[in-house]
Amino acid sequence: MVTLKKILTNLSVEEVLGDSFVDVANIEFDSRKVKKSDLFVAVKGTQTDGHQYIGKAIEQGAAVIICEQLPSETRSDICYIRVSDSTEALGQVSSSFYDLPSQHLKLVGITGTNGKTTTATLLYQLFMNLGYKTGLISTVENKIGNRKISAGFTTPFAPELNRLLAEMVEEGCEFVFMEVSSHAIHQRRIAGVEFTGAVFSNLCLDHLDYHKTFKEYLNVKKRFFDDLPKKAFALTNVDDKNGMVMLQNTKAKKYKYSLRTITDFKAKIKDNNLSGLFLELDGEDFYARLIGEFNAYNLLAVYGTARLLGVEKIEILTQLSQLQSVEGRFDYIRDAASNILGIVDYSHTPDALEKVLSTISKLKKRNEKVITVVGCGGDRDKSKRPIMAQVACQNSDQVILTSDNPRSEDPVTIINEMEVGIPKDDLRKVLSITDRLQAIKTATRLADPGSIILVAGKGHEKYQEINGVKNPFDDKEILKEALENRL
Repeated sequence: MVTLKKILTNLSVEEVLGDSFVDVANIEFDSRKVKKSDLFVAVKGTQTDGHQYIGKAIEQGAAVIICEQLPSETRSDICYIRVSDSTEALGQVSSSFYDLPSQHLKLVGITGTNGKTTTATLLYQLFMNLGYKTGLISTVENKIGNRKISAGFTTPFAPELNRLLAEMVEEGCEFVFMEVSSHAIHQRRIAGVEFTGAVFSNLCLDHLDYHKTFKEYLNVKKRFFDDLPKKAFALTNVDDKNGMVMLQNTKAKKYKYSLRTITDFKAKIKDNNLSGLFLELDGEDFYARLIGEFNAYNLLAVYGTARLLGVEKIEILTQLSQLQSVEGRFDYIRDAASNILGIVDYSHTPDALEKVLSTISKLKKRNEKVITVVGCGGDRDKSKRPIMAQVACQNSDQVILTSDNPRSEDPVTIINEMEVGIPKDDLRKVLSITDRLQAIKTATRLADPGSIILVAGKGHEKYQEINGVKNPFDDKEILKEALENRL
C-alpha cells in the first residue's frame, strides 16, 4: 500500500473532492481489473472513454478516482481528483507509486520507424557482455538480466512499464534499453519516466491509420526529444532527412551519427557480404556478424550510445564484433541440398522492405533469383499496402502476395488493395495466395538452386492473428520445413 499523498507528489491537480488521506493498493486504468483500495484513472482512449466506467471501478473497490470530468453524482467515501489530462496523470502517478524507478536507472529510449528492436537488443547484449546487469524492454521480449519476460506492446502502458522498471531496480540493473513507440509517446505512457538518453534511427511511412498524417507522426516522435531533460543526451541519425528535426527543440545534449558525413560518430562500410560487415568505425577497422547497410546504422547507433554512457572505445569494439543478430531480423537459413537461402525479416513498412531487398540485391550473385513472400496487417495503415507490393515487385524476380495478420479484415480484401500497386509490366511475376503456409511452400517450389527467398512482415512473431485469435505460426520454422520437404 502507498499513501495517496506520495502518489500525487508530481501531479498537477485541479480539484480534489473527498478524503485524500487514504492508502492505495494499485494503479489501474482498466475498470475490469480494479480491486479493493485501487486508484482508477479514467483515460480517454482511442476506442472507449474510461469516464464511462468510473461507476464500475467504484463497484469493484476503487478508493480513488482520477478523471478529467467529475461524475454528475459522487460518493462521500470516494476521493475524486480532477486533472487536465488523465493520460499524463496515469504516467505520473504510476511512476510515483513505484518510487520513481527510472531515476535509479540509466535508461535509454530508442525511437524511429525501423531499427528500434535491433538497436535496443544489441545494446542489451553489449552491456550484459561488458558485465553490467542490464534490462531490455522491446517488441520481442523484456529482460531483467538473463530472466525473460514476455512482451505485449512495444512500449508497455504506464503502470506495467513502471512496475517493470521497479523490478529492474530491485534486481540490481544499472542500464536499461527500451523501445519507445510513437503510440506510447502520443498516449503519454512514458509520462513521469526520466530518460538518460534518446536515440533516433529513421522515419518513414507507417502507422498512418493511427496518426493520420506523416507530419503528426513526425511531431509525435519529436516530442520524445522535446521532453528530455538538460542532463540527458539526444543521439540522431543525420543521414535520415528527419534526423535533425529531432534536435530542433530538445534541451538535451545533442549528438549525431552518420555513414555519409563527418559527425560525432562516423562509420564507413568497407565490405558487406553474407558472412557479415567490415566497417571503419570511429577510425578503427571493425568486423561484425550482422549483415546489410541498415545494420551498419544500428551498430553505429549502439556504438555512439555506449560511448555517451561512458564506455571506452576498445571495450565497445571488442564486444560489438561478438554480437548476434536479433530473432526475425534478416534471420537466414541455407538449405544445403538445394543451396537455397531463406531469409525471414520483420520488415512491414515500404522502407524496411526496400532496405532488406536492396541488401539482398547487393549480396546475390548475377543469376540468383529473388522470391519475396509478403503481406500487410489488417486493421492497420492501408495507405502502405499498394506501396509494399510495388517495392516487392521492383526488387524481386517473383512476388507472392499473402496474408500477414489479417486480424478482423478479410485477407482477400487486403491482398486486393496491395495489388493496386503492382506495375502493369510486373503482373506476370506476381501470385496471390491467401494462405500464408501455402504461399511459403509455393515459394520454395518456385525456387531454383541458388535462389533467395524472403519471407517478410512477421519476423519473430510466433502466431498469425485472425479474427481475434492468435493461431500458432512461425515463419522461420515453416520456411525451414518447406525447404527440407521441397519437391
